[in-house]
Amino acid sequence: MKPPADIRFLITAGPTREFFDPIRYISNRSSGKMGYAIAEAARAISPQVVLVSGPTALTPPKGVEFVSVTTAEQMAKAVWRLFGGVDVCIMAAAVCDFRPTKTAAKKIKKGTFSGVLELEPTPDILAELGRSRKSQVLVGFAAETDDLEKNARQKLLRKGLSFIVANDASTFEAETSRPSFLGGEGKIERLPEMPKSEVAKAIVERAMRLVRPP
Repeated sequence: MKPPADIRFLITAGPTREFFDPIRYISNRSSGKMGYAIAEAARAISPQVVLVSGPTALTPPKGVEFVSVTTAEQMAKAVWRLFGGVDVCIMAAAVCDFRPTKTAAKKIKKGTFSGVLELEPTPDILAELGRSRKSQVLVGFAAETDDLEKNARQKLLRKGLSFIVANDASTFEAETSRPSFLGGEGKIERLPEMPKSEVAKAIVERAMRLVRPP
């Protein structure tokens, strides 16, 4: 059994940006706070932590290997490259589900815009990891505006995850969270509202129980 210091973590954080001209993009409200807190919690028990992050205003935790990305495609390539060498992968990033089908070479002028922005799906990073994982613990997140636990349960099964962290979408820019952990066989653990730093520790501890079962 590996000691905690030998457990290798891969964590994603932040949003992605999907450009439709050189200066404009679609994105989401993710601040990256949850993913960065998870990286810090993981670093407290292991020196082997890689954080792949989309654009945020945050400073990476000390001692963490940091990989900066912008788009979903870039995040996918980084994560798929690193995944085979880790024990725990915690996908806290809010990756855009869609991107513009075309990126204009120059800034689109207001008077020339057709009013239609055509979109296509971005790579489904989590689903690909779920299909390819062997012994890795794979943790996903579900941020929902309604039917939180039902939608999270469906995502857990559809993506092939070890467990999923379900949050109301209103926690994106908040300092606290009240998540639920959903695992296999219908198991669910509802946490009280607490700072994201404490939620991060709970997520890492739960992942470690799966890597090193009692």
